[in-house]
Amino acid sequence: MALNLAVLSNRLRQAREVLSFSVEEVCQQTGIEAARLSAIESGVQKPSGDEVLILASFYDCDFRGLLDEMRPPPVQQTDILFRRYGDSFTPQDRRVVQEFLYLCEIEAELEKELGTRKEAFAFTPSGKHFKTHGELAANALRDRLGYRDNEAPKDIYQDFRVIGVHIFRRRLSNSDVSGLYVEHPVAGHCVLVNYDEDIYRQRFSVAHEVAHAIFDSADGVMVTYQPKSSKYDKNELQEIRANSFASCYLMPLAMLRKLPSIDSTSAQHWARQFSVSTAALAKALKDAGLVDESGVRAIRSVRVPQDEKVDPEASQSLSMSQRERRLALLERGLSDYYVGLCCEAHYRGLISAGRLAEALRVDHSELSDVAALYGRTINHGT
Repeated sequence: MALNLAVLSNRLRQAREVLSFSVEEVCQQTGIEAARLSAIESGVQKPSGDEVLILASFYDCDFRGLLDEMRPPPVQQTDILFRRYGDSFTPQDRRVVQEFLYLCEIEAELEKELGTRKEAFAFTPSGKHFKTHGELAANALRDRLGYRDNEAPKDIYQDFRVIGVHIFRRRLSNSDVSGLYVEHPVAGHCVLVNYDEDIYRQRFSVAHEVAHAIFDSADGVMVTYQPKSSKYDKNELQEIRANSFASCYLMPLAMLRKLPSIDSTSAQHWARQFSVSTAALAKALKDAGLVDESGVRAIRSVRVPQDEKVDPEASQSLSMSQRERRLALLERGLSDYYVGLCCEAHYRGLISAGRLAEALRVDHSELSDVAALYGRTINHGT
C-alpha cells in the first residue's frame, strides 16, 4: 500500500486538534521533537514507522486508520460528536471518549476473530406514539432473549452485548452527561455510560442508550444528560422513547401489574428486585396507572442503601481487595467481558502478550496480576 503523506499528515493533525492536545503536550509525552511533529503534520516530512505507532498509541487509535485512506479517519466519529456537543466535554473527557471508541474497535475485531455469535435485533416502529415504540421494542427484545413476563433482567450488559452493542463504562468529569451512543463505521453500535453515576442508574442509562442504538442510529451520535441538567429536555421525543424502552425492559409492565401494593415499607425491596432506584420504580408504577401522586411520594421517600447495590461485574464472592481492583479496572473502562475476550484471544494465540497489554491499557509488568483477577494466566513467550 503506497503511503499518502497528505492523508497521514491531515489525520495526525486532526487527531491532535480534536483531542485538544497542544504540540508541546504531544512532544512531551511521546518524545517527538516539536519541529519534527510540526513537519510531519504539515506533510513536509515523512514519519518513521515507529513514530506512526507511537502517535497512534498516544491518540488511542488503530495505526491503520492513519495510513489507509480507504478506512475512516480514526477520530471521525469523535469529531462529529464534539462538533455537535462540544461544550459538554472537557479535554480529558474527549480523550476518554476516543479511548472508549478504540476499545470498541478492538472488541469488535476480537469478537470476529473468536467467532463470537450475535443475535441480530431490529425493530420497526409504527405510528407516532414514541412512548409506545419504546414499550413494544422492550417487550420484543425480552421475548427474543427468552425472558418470562415475571422475570426481571439481571445482567443487562450481557443482554445488550448479545445483540451486538459494545458497552463500556467510564468515569466522565462532566456529571451532567449520563451516557452517549455512537454508530461507529468499524465497530457498529457503541455505548458509553458515565461510571460517575449510581450503580442502579448505570443500568437504566445503558438501556436508554441501547434504545438510541435501536431507533436512532441514523443520527450517528447521541448524548444523554441527567434529568437534573439544564440540557435535558423532558419533551424530546427520542428521549421519551428511550426512557420508555429502559423502564419497560427493566420493569416489564406485566410484572408491575402483578405486584402487591407498594408503599414506603416495601419500596426498597422491589427496587432491589429490579435493581432500579425507587424514583424509577415510582415513575414506572405511575405511568402504568398503578399508583397516584401520594404513592409516588411515599415510594420516592426511601432509598436503597449504597452498600446494598452490587455491581454485576464486581461479584460479592470476591475478596475485598479483589473487588476494589475489579472496580478500579471498571472505572478505567475495562469490563469483565472485554478483559475475558482479550485473554481468550491471547490464550488461543490470536494476539501476543504485548498486544494484550496494549488492549488492556496496562504495562506489560501488570499483565499477570490483571489476568489473575479473572482466573487467567499469561503466556509471556507469545
